[in-house]
Amino acid sequence: MLIPIFGLLIGAIFGGLRAKLRGGSTLDILQWAAVYALILGTIALFIMIGIDRSYRP
Repeated sequence: MLIPIFGLLIGAIFGGLRAKLRGGSTLDILQWAAVYALILGTIALFIMIGIDRSYRP
């Protein structure tokens, strides 16, 4: 259950840092943090579903 939440947090941190290192403004940093959070959160959700389905008989 926590895997998508970790994906959201890691994505937000990674996206924010990447935008900051490229010299983005505050709104750029927030936008890219949201974009990466959604992408990694979705990937983490599918990973969690796959793990959940593989352990049920």
